[in-house]
Amino acid sequence: MWSPVCSMRIPVARWCFGGRWICAGNHACRQSKKDSFPLPERPVPPASVTEIRQYLRAQNIPFHDGYSCIHVPSLFTEEPQLVRQNYSLFIDKITGFFLCTATLVEGNWQDFQASVELRHKGAVVGDLEKTDMPRDHAAEDAKHIWERSLPLWELLDEQETQEAKALFGISRVSNSILKRFCVRYLRTAQTLVFPWFSPRGTSLKGLKLLGVDRQGEAVHYVENTLPRPSAYHNLFGLPLINRRDTEVVLTGRELDALVLHQATGLPTLALPRGISCLPPALLPYLEQFKKITLWLGEDLRSWEAAKHFARKLNLKRCSLVQPSDQQLCPLEAFTHGKNLSKILCSALPAAHKSIISFHQLREEVFGELANVDQVAGVKWTRFPELNKLLKGHRKGELTVFTGPTGSGKTTFISEYALDLCIQGVNTLWGSFEISNVRLAKIMLTQFAMGRMEEQLDKFDEWADKFEDLPLYFMTFHGQQNIKTVIDTMQHAVYMYDIAHVVIDNLQFMMGQESLTVDRLAVQDFIVGAFRKFATDSSCHVTLVIHPRKEDDEKELQTASIFGSAKASQEADNVLILQDKKLVTGPGKRYLQISKNRFDGDVGIFSLEFNKNSLMFSTPVKGTAAKLKKVKDSDNGVAPKKASASDGGASKKQRTPSPKSTASAPGTSQKPIRS
Repeated sequence: MWSPVCSMRIPVARWCFGGRWICAGNHACRQSKKDSFPLPERPVPPASVTEIRQYLRAQNIPFHDGYSCIHVPSLFTEEPQLVRQNYSLFIDKITGFFLCTATLVEGNWQDFQASVELRHKGAVVGDLEKTDMPRDHAAEDAKHIWERSLPLWELLDEQETQEAKALFGISRVSNSILKRFCVRYLRTAQTLVFPWFSPRGTSLKGLKLLGVDRQGEAVHYVENTLPRPSAYHNLFGLPLINRRDTEVVLTGRELDALVLHQATGLPTLALPRGISCLPPALLPYLEQFKKITLWLGEDLRSWEAAKHFARKLNLKRCSLVQPSDQQLCPLEAFTHGKNLSKILCSALPAAHKSIISFHQLREEVFGELANVDQVAGVKWTRFPELNKLLKGHRKGELTVFTGPTGSGKTTFISEYALDLCIQGVNTLWGSFEISNVRLAKIMLTQFAMGRMEEQLDKFDEWADKFEDLPLYFMTFHGQQNIKTVIDTMQHAVYMYDIAHVVIDNLQFMMGQESLTVDRLAVQDFIVGAFRKFATDSSCHVTLVIHPRKEDDEKELQTASIFGSAKASQEADNVLILQDKKLVTGPGKRYLQISKNRFDGDVGIFSLEFNKNSLMFSTPVKGTAAKLKKVKDSDNGVAPKKASASDGGASKKQRTPSPKSTASAPGTSQKPIRS
């Protein structure tokens, strides 16, 4: 274990990355909720682009339309000449959120209006915005690691530099490029350190750490961020962008950005969360570019992400590098001696006309035929039998899920969604029947594969890992209007690139409608709204619907779903949780796939419920052993008592109390407010 030499006045903490322990400040593992994406304390309706334009005209504020934002002079710069000449404040056309790139002041549309009113009253807006700023603990922790790392381009000797570069497959990347992008190396952890500087490059705001796990000839990269992925948004390489640059290449990895810049000389930026998310907070920094080429990877998930991001960035200025045998990810293409400039020139325009020919679709059709497994979607790791039937979880589909009352629908669908979320599928939960605290408690238990009540001393350890999942909750409870729910879902797709929405359940949206309206017609309208959302947003929707009241001894059928036949007709998949009651014994549960539009395979497989872990799945062989190994290694490496060298690094354990089990799981998540 690496024990850094540091002053005892600086509290440090050890955290495990890539099988090795790294020391940082005492806030590295426990991020404050204030560091997460700012959320309003009460529902704040987003402003439409028409309302924004009308308000700016009424206030005599000059503006011009950009690709994703409206540009206005900053309200927060003190120099009058900067106000007249520099349109450095950007207002998002979809959400109304603003960002001043000159001062980094940000807020929602109501905050912008309040700032305008303060300016009219003669108040110094900039000073007001700078008051009561929270301490940036994550930046301090990043600085500790940054100071302990060494410049990769000038290690002790050239041989060590070459060995480190070869470990990550970047032997051909020149030292001048590594120096230009300030790439460092943490020798004790064999980890590359990529900095996230402020847009002007004046201060360090965060780090991305990249380790490598070699399994034979295969190379698997392991990455982590400080602060946590959802807490800070930045673009690797942003301070190197010149104001006169009009073209940029967006990549999904920092290594790809390095080789693209070396091979082509073009400005390159790496997205902080790869293909999983393009936070709207980054859009203002991309407004200056007239042409954006997205080259995110070599698989179909990267291709789908590129098309989704292009819609945010404005299709007219975006081009996409389509995956193929000749067009791998930038790093692999560079390693194999491909001409990266030629590949970029062959990028397809993201915006097509309303009518296109097969010639334009030909390569995409071939890609789907050549990558059948990827087209089938994300596979479940906990439910291999589900993969055999449904083949995978695909975007743009509607899944209807039903089962008898008390059969465990919510518990099963929690694990079903958690399995995908662990694999990076950004998930939004709409639980209208049970509270988010109770739902989070169920999912945390399934995540830890054991009751947390029996291991409260491990709560912080599991909660920290659970909090890093791309999981969000709607704050609705009870009956809700369908328009409000759909608006919230659309907001979540734009803000967090949600790929899977779970609605539990449909009946809670029917009570808001007029009693004079036919209930079946209301349900058909709601199902149609979810179907349209799934298709238009390229987002999978799992919709829980209660069955009709029928004889408990009979098995449920597709026709048992409450309402008309529209739900089963609109659905791509129909899943039924069967609960066969037995005279002697608890009964038998099994999952029935009664509709599968993807390839038509249907069937059933049995489920065994584990009350201790709240799981319907049987852990994959070796999973339990791996979890135990992780726990044992964590306990073995971390010292029992804090020593003088680590400055009190061991994590303070939580004392068991009745309050902690009831409230803690729900407080660490990220709710979506309407």
